[in-house]
Amino acid sequence: MYFTSLPDHAKPGFDEQLHFSRFKKHNIVFNALSSYSHCDNHVGCLSFKTVLSGEEWYGINNRNIAVRPGQFLILNDDQNYSCHMDTGEKVRCLSIFFKKEFASSVFHDTLHGTEILLDDPFNQDKNTLEFFQNLNYIEPELQGQLLNLITTLDTGDYNNSLMDEHLVFLLHQLIQTHKSEAKHAEKVNALKVSTQKEVYKRLCIARDVLHSSYMDNPDLDMLSGVACLSVSQLVMQFKAVFQVTPHQYLNRFRLERAAELLKLTDKPVHEITWLCGFENISAFCRAFKSAHGVQPLSFRKCA
Repeated sequence: MYFTSLPDHAKPGFDEQLHFSRFKKHNIVFNALSSYSHCDNHVGCLSFKTVLSGEEWYGINNRNIAVRPGQFLILNDDQNYSCHMDTGEKVRCLSIFFKKEFASSVFHDTLHGTEILLDDPFNQDKNTLEFFQNLNYIEPELQGQLLNLITTLDTGDYNNSLMDEHLVFLLHQLIQTHKSEAKHAEKVNALKVSTQKEVYKRLCIARDVLHSSYMDNPDLDMLSGVACLSVSQLVMQFKAVFQVTPHQYLNRFRLERAAELLKLTDKPVHEITWLCGFENISAFCRAFKSAHGVQPLSFRKCA
């Protein structure tokens, strides 16, 4: 099923039960442009969330995550979450919900050898993969799959079979993301695989806080609290997995965000300084030149 607008859960007569029942029966794609949307509680199936412009916020396990262009979030089966967009700007969102049996079939075929599939092609596992529920960057191959899907949808050449074909390839890309994340988890300094995965999940919570709240100057004590790791564990394990400390990661992300704003908007430098969490223009300009080799205004002229 395909929708070009988001449901209004507050609309009189909106049938919540009917709306959510569709997610168990069909693959569903929302490819919508909206400036406001709000859902307090949804228990969904495996889903993929990204935006092409603006930002959308998700509430998961008592934490809030902002999804921005170039990023995506995967939510697992039966995960409770909330979502909203209300900044006043138009948000182009792409949200894909995978029917459980469809996703299970793709995962089974991808993760089992050809010989097994030929011997017993219809013996499908009923389980889906358990993804790390954290922000990821959209890599080129995944970007290509998404562009193919969006182009098909935007041209109006839509039918269920064609969309399902696109979603098979998209799920293959998500499996690669899962494998990559599992390798990152192996960098955690712990003996047991289960401990590595748990610590990695907590590190990703801290990293997502840096992504979502970079303008609010999150400190180590706050990150330590939300990740349920001591400050020492947080710093050492974060460096082991991501090759930089939380503070270095925060500064790098702020400068990446500043570069995006300089390229894509006409906001003045003093406003970008404030939006990206820097204390003053001088500190921002020094940090930006150190990272990019030129002052912010020169960077904008060349962009």
